[in-house]
Amino acid sequence: MQAAIVEAPGKVSVTTVPDPTPGPRDVVVSVASCGLCGTDLHILQGEFAPTLPLVPGHEFAGEIVGVGRDVTELAIGDRVAVDPSLHCHECRYCRSGRGNLCERWAAIGVTVSGGAAEYAVAPVANCVRLPEHIDVKDAALIEPLSCAVRGYDVLSSTLGAEVLIYGSGTMGLMMLELAKRTGAAGVDVLDVNPERLATASLLGCSRSAAAADELDRPGGWDVVIDATGNAAAIQDGLGRVAKGGTFLQFGVADYATTAVIEPYRIYNQEITITGSMAVLHSYERAAALFATGVLDPAVFISDRLPLAQYPQAIDRFKAGIGRKIVVEP
Repeated sequence: MQAAIVEAPGKVSVTTVPDPTPGPRDVVVSVASCGLCGTDLHILQGEFAPTLPLVPGHEFAGEIVGVGRDVTELAIGDRVAVDPSLHCHECRYCRSGRGNLCERWAAIGVTVSGGAAEYAVAPVANCVRLPEHIDVKDAALIEPLSCAVRGYDVLSSTLGAEVLIYGSGTMGLMMLELAKRTGAAGVDVLDVNPERLATASLLGCSRSAAAADELDRPGGWDVVIDATGNAAAIQDGLGRVAKGGTFLQFGVADYATTAVIEPYRIYNQEITITGSMAVLHSYERAAALFATGVLDPAVFISDRLPLAQYPQAIDRFKAGIGRKIVVEP
């Protein structure tokens, strides 16, 4: 089969690899679409502790074409979206229900071969059957949506909150859509990319701007979300949180990224700084939300490229062009 391979830091290609074989409780998925995200860039940089070479792709969906001998829940022909999370179920974090913090954390497309290929293997427990009205080529959006759902689980949003989101890429736009549905009184979005900012306006943000200084809110925002991972945006966002407010680090920063906090201000104004890591008990809920039409795939997916153009898709994503880019074998 054809697959994208991250051969070494900074080097990715498409080549022929052996077809995957399922274990007893695995299925083989014929991949219909596989999304690219910031994590893929970190993997390309050699971060996220990947063992290279690796087939990337943790956002994917497709049709089951093979099943392990002990699989009874799903059958060949079922269309599924795949939760990439692989938890050990044994460490203290897994036993306390925090599998996303697993001491042996792993994920399909991050630590083992993923969906940037014609076929991918996944545990049957990680597969969610798709309803008939869902186009399987759109269902790669379910995994990033499940990360956004996890972000709002962490926030435990208060009704009537004023929200500021840094970044209007795929994840910032998903956080916008969820903020609108979790009782926010207003959702402002910042981005230096005018095209992406226009999409945020299209989706109904309250206000949009290139910088927070362009928006009139002297007391700050109740909830500030960084969906960029950019050091300058993070630093600016930390200073925009209102008294009693919350800053959510949602974007994935480089390992070396740092920011300065003001401990007295955090203490005196009772500011909460928190993070949200990947998926946790949120994938099935994201699939259910997706089935209701919470996202418009025509808006979110800007580019559909053949798998053979995976290196070009990565370059396009790295350049900040478009929104969600998917490859389709």
